[in-house]
Amino acid sequence: MPRYEYRCRSCGETFEVSRPMAESSAPASCPAGHEDTVKLLSAVAVGGSAASAPAPSSGGGGGCCGGGCCG
Repeated sequence: MPRYEYRCRSCGETFEVSRPMAESSAPASCPAGHEDTVKLLSAVAVGGSAASAPAPSSGGGGGCCGGGCCG
């Protein structure tokens, strides 16, 4: 289930809420009970960083057009 991050405008508390994607835009109360919250944008990392990925080779790498069979 996705986790969404919120910040309370009343007390400044930052907190997370797990909820279905269908409820992603529903309001959330802070742990102290305040209702004036805002959903924060967060970056999602999937599978690692680009810095650790191998660099692509400059030669043909297989496949029809990558292997040189497309004339």
